[in-house]
Amino acid sequence: MNNRSSSKDTTWVVVADEKTARFLELPGQGLLHEVETLRDDAPNREAALRDDAHGRRAPSIAGGAGGAPALGTGTVTASAGESELHLEAERFARRVAATLTERRQQKRFAQLRIVAAPRFLGLIRAQLDAAVADTQVDDLAKDLTHLNTTELTRRLFPEREGAPRKLEPRAAQEVRSGNDDIRH
Repeated sequence: MNNRSSSKDTTWVVVADEKTARFLELPGQGLLHEVETLRDDAPNREAALRDDAHGRRAPSIAGGAGGAPALGTGTVTASAGESELHLEAERFARRVAATLTERRQQKRFAQLRIVAAPRFLGLIRAQLDAAVADTQVDDLAKDLTHLNTTELTRRLFPEREGAPRKLEPRAAQEVRSGNDDIRH
């Protein structure tokens, strides 16, 4: 038997972009903690696709002498590189969604929040299983993968006592003076 908390009160947060997905759990008290991380299997392939796209420049038709069309070096990039990058992102979104489906079946969480780069958020939504989608309480179209768990807790759950808050200078002075009228 594992010692994980019951899923009936467990919230998971997925923070993701097209290369990394961090699965975090919100305990009853305190800060988010990371329980799992997925990374795209092909990060070097993405760079190779971008570099290779330079070689797929198509000739363009530019105005020649007297308005006649002339072939020149183009600025139109063939879509193969972008299409492949999009397909890689879709594959990674499927992996993220499949992981969420497995963890939901294992009763690891009851509520889900998704925070992802805007374009990737749409890809994840499209791949979510109906049972997982039913657990989703909200989402945020923002890339926060670079934040640590303290900052993520502060940004996503500002009401948590375990998340130290930065007070505005005036509010900080009022708190120090013991003013009980301030509500958090």
